[in-house]
Amino acid sequence: MMKTAMRLLILGLSAIASSCPAAESNDFPDISSVPTDLEVPPLTDAAPGSGLRVKQTLPAWHQTAVYHVLYLPKDWQPSRRYPVIVEYAGNGNYRNKFGDVSTGHPEGSKLGYGMSAGKGFIWLCLPYLNDAGNDIAITWWGDKPTYNAEPTLKYCREAVPWVCREYGGDPQRVVLCGFSRGAIACNFLGLHDDATAKLWCGFVPYSHYDGVRTQWPYPGADLASALARLKRLGSRPQFICHEGAGAEETRRYLAAEMPGGDFVFVSTGFRNHSDAWALRPCEARTKLRTWLNKLVSQ
Repeated sequence: MMKTAMRLLILGLSAIASSCPAAESNDFPDISSVPTDLEVPPLTDAAPGSGLRVKQTLPAWHQTAVYHVLYLPKDWQPSRRYPVIVEYAGNGNYRNKFGDVSTGHPEGSKLGYGMSAGKGFIWLCLPYLNDAGNDIAITWWGDKPTYNAEPTLKYCREAVPWVCREYGGDPQRVVLCGFSRGAIACNFLGLHDDATAKLWCGFVPYSHYDGVRTQWPYPGADLASALARLKRLGSRPQFICHEGAGAEETRRYLAAEMPGGDFVFVSTGFRNHSDAWALRPCEARTKLRTWLNKLVSQ
């Protein structure tokens, strides 16, 4: 009863805060006000190599339209071991009033490149799959109304160890990150089951968080299901960021549901619903890189 009352109080405060002018993304600058200092390398069909971002498909999916995107860092050497950033993209067919765009395809992701600046980390952008497992889902995962996540999870569980074996990824230092739909996916997919949950040493959900809002269309978006997934996090850390003041909503949620968790909450400092902030010099990116380098050096 006490926990329920506490949650209702926090949700009430959240609703009040979200209506305050200070919580509005419009009060923050546009990312266009800060020039980029990074550019994501062009996508190529070449063989993987240092500094190349390539389109690949796992062997078992060669007869399908499914693919992932792999980047090997500029300092990549076959004999070395590297931490791995695994990334999930936002929903496709998205454009807002600020001109922010999300295609929903793996190659549209930018967060992981901004995190690493193209050095010291393997960067793997994974797809969401349709129910049949033979094509990429541009919105959510699976097909509506079932939104079956199993084909997406199967590809993930095979892709991560495969990339580690083939290209020198360190399976003990794999970080899961994502933007928007991908932020929700950090817990919804990343902590979906014990086999998937054990792949990660840390998480970077940017813009949204599994369980904070429950109006999403897929099964398992309810609070009880989200909390069951959250239990699989254990003591592992999460760097939680959001445009505007949106991270505060997640802070309040986790203060009620997992008060002892290892969480960092940061605003990007911009109004944009776009992972392109990570390609610009800003305080949030500096904090994220410091957090990330500490995580993979432990």
